[in-house]
Amino acid sequence: MSVPPKPLRLSRNLISEAGIGIFVVALANLGFLIYLDSTGAHSNPYMGILTWIIAPAILISGMVLFIAGMLLERRRRRRHAPEDIPQYPHIDLNERRTRVIIVSAAVGLILFVTMSVVGSYQAYQYTDSDAFCGTACHGVMHPEYTAYQASPHARVGCAGCHIGPGAGWFVRSKLSGSNQLWAVVAHNYPRPIPSPVQNLRPAQETCEQCHWPAKFFGAQLKVFDHYGYDETNTPKGVRMLIKTGGGSASGGQTSGIHWHMNIANEVTYVATDRQRQVIPWVRIKDRDGKVTEYKAEDSKMTDAQIATATRRRMDCVDCHNRPTHIYRSPDRAVDSALANGRIDRSLPFIKQQAVTVLAADYQSTDAAVGAIARNLPAYYQKSYPDAYKAKRAQIDGAVVSLQQIFKAIRFPEMRVDWRTHPDNLGHFASMGCFRCHDDQHVSKDGKRISKDCQICHTVLPEGNAKAVFEHPVDIGDLRAVNCADCHTGGGM
Repeated sequence: MSVPPKPLRLSRNLISEAGIGIFVVALANLGFLIYLDSTGAHSNPYMGILTWIIAPAILISGMVLFIAGMLLERRRRRRHAPEDIPQYPHIDLNERRTRVIIVSAAVGLILFVTMSVVGSYQAYQYTDSDAFCGTACHGVMHPEYTAYQASPHARVGCAGCHIGPGAGWFVRSKLSGSNQLWAVVAHNYPRPIPSPVQNLRPAQETCEQCHWPAKFFGAQLKVFDHYGYDETNTPKGVRMLIKTGGGSASGGQTSGIHWHMNIANEVTYVATDRQRQVIPWVRIKDRDGKVTEYKAEDSKMTDAQIATATRRRMDCVDCHNRPTHIYRSPDRAVDSALANGRIDRSLPFIKQQAVTVLAADYQSTDAAVGAIARNLPAYYQKSYPDAYKAKRAQIDGAVVSLQQIFKAIRFPEMRVDWRTHPDNLGHFASMGCFRCHDDQHVSKDGKRISKDCQICHTVLPEGNAKAVFEHPVDIGDLRAVNCADCHTGGGM
């Protein structure tokens, strides 16, 4: 009597076999990628994505296919040939073969779980890394990452400010990031990326983990180096004592600029634009609970509209709105280059010409680099031929410096520069403080939010000059104009 053949294993089907093939290939590649990542043989922003996200995902998909194929094969046999369904294995630990299989399976499971835990942690670490945030989507985030690397917070990780501690905001950021990732893949992201970030974690939970607005700082010296647009690039330094202030209930009454912080006073406002540059209504609640509301005289918003408008409680980023991604204006960037010697100040009209070539609009960064290399030498060759011959090396050096500056402050491909992302810290090339401190916000009892310069800073006199700021050109009452009316950042 012949013995009936054993039923084929459930894994003998195309789906399971494909899963095994995918698993084996993914495992081999994962091992190779881990080796490259651990040895640093290839420093590439995509290496981390391949190693800790894509390769493990493919490996797991192979396992899922293997199991799914077996389940489908069992279901097929149950319908058409129940006798071909193999019996469950008989486990007898007295048999050496069974013990070897169980031990091997246990060791394999432990190794797989360990690798999954390590891989998941590495994936978590990598998706929070600066390289992932700034270079994985290099075309989109290039302006932000470039500005970040030159900022005061360059050694603070992106996640430290954009996510902060805790699992809740981590999950929220990853869900938001998935939408952004799809926008990048579909190439339907906005240019420029709009700012500020909506629903950003409150500054009290991020900025104030390091900074301490309640500490009294008093006045701090700040020197602003400016250079004229004249032939000699006349230097004009402005020294100011910035009244940072600070304070707390235990340390002393709040004063100075940090009076605005949520220490003893609560400032709430309504903005009519996304970038919070137009503020028609301000509400102040002082330490005693007294509430004063100010409305801009030229505002067209009715009281009913203000009552239903979205209100924002003021915090650090309302003034320090560019703490990291700072896009300097050509005027300020050239001043800095002249001050630190990157550009030779002896070149006639170099401030004027440098700002001109930086502020011009170009279709691409390559077009800008080429135009700077042509236009700056051409100006000196035509207008100052003697200087062109005698100072050719300095002119060439200025060209190189201006090309580097352009790449750091302007990004035509993403339509990003100082105009698209105004800096509210101060009021030189944007409205900044004057969004509220304009003498135009009036309360019902006639009080105004003052525009007096002495509120926030004191100009230190030079020689016998008065201890007030005197504009180089007489433009009348300084309180009747705003700095940004003339100082556009791209030349006078």
